[in-house]
Amino acid sequence: MKTSEKIIKYLAESQQASVNELVEYLQLSRMAVSRQLNNLLAQGEVKKIGRPPIVFYMLENENMEKTQKIIIEDKIKKTIEENFLFITPTGKRKEGFDGFVFWCEKINQPIEKSAIDYVKTLKKYNAFKKNDIIDGMKKFKATFEEVGLDEIFYLDFYSIERFGKTKLGQLLLYAKQSQNKKLMRELTEDIKPMVDMLIKKYNIDGIGFIPPTVKREVQLMKELERNLHEHVRRVSIVKVKTEVAVPQKTLNKLGDRIENAKNTIIVDDRGTFGNVLLIDDAVGSGATLNETAMQIKEKKIAKKVIGLSITGSFKGFDVISEV
Repeated sequence: MKTSEKIIKYLAESQQASVNELVEYLQLSRMAVSRQLNNLLAQGEVKKIGRPPIVFYMLENENMEKTQKIIIEDKIKKTIEENFLFITPTGKRKEGFDGFVFWCEKINQPIEKSAIDYVKTLKKYNAFKKNDIIDGMKKFKATFEEVGLDEIFYLDFYSIERFGKTKLGQLLLYAKQSQNKKLMRELTEDIKPMVDMLIKKYNIDGIGFIPPTVKREVQLMKELERNLHEHVRRVSIVKVKTEVAVPQKTLNKLGDRIENAKNTIIVDDRGTFGNVLLIDDAVGSGATLNETAMQIKEKKIAKKVIGLSITGSFKGFDVISEV
């Protein structure tokens, strides 16, 4: 959240504040706070009352009324604060409850009703989580005739109905597309606890990263490999160069995806492992992870293969939930 947004939020909650109060709240210098307040004054977002040395700042009446009209239960607001992230078309980051309000206003949706619907929708999707992780084995067994993975987990779904990409989905998309190392580090920090947990739980002694298809100067998977700092041996996995690079997401048929993965991903390792953790950034059908796991077992590189995807498609889970 930007400093200016924090000031507006503080003024909305406390009605008014002095520069000293804001300095203490924001933990910034008096000069920095004054500069922000001057900008907000110029934009008509806030007004000041009193004369030096006693001056207070408050929201303009229109903004105050607008904020006060939004009546949301604290529990709902807390859930939104923890889970919502929206990246604007111009690349601005809007998150938490303020970001949610911004998103609602942008697409002309009622804030109170949308907030309730958002939490209900999250609850529906979170029902697939156990200990903050999604088990995808039923989906894989329903999708493939032969499953090479012993376990497959997603950290979150890529998107949810009506509200679009999840927080992790947003971070993943824009970290990759913008090749933003800061976002990649943030993403790494978010997923590292779960990676550590799986390594410990399944006695992982080898870790492999699914290589990318699209050539970029800064590759997300390479940054993840570098930033996770896992003291586990790497399993060498390479992507074979073809005349035309064909990303999995461009293929609609499952058979085509399996063929693509089988012929372009090579597990190029002569070592032997007990349990291997395979990490991918996003799973659609899961063909790449599954085919890679099957190669590892066929080459007797490891006895057990655990898959982990940062995000995954919800497609298939809706069917599974009805079985």
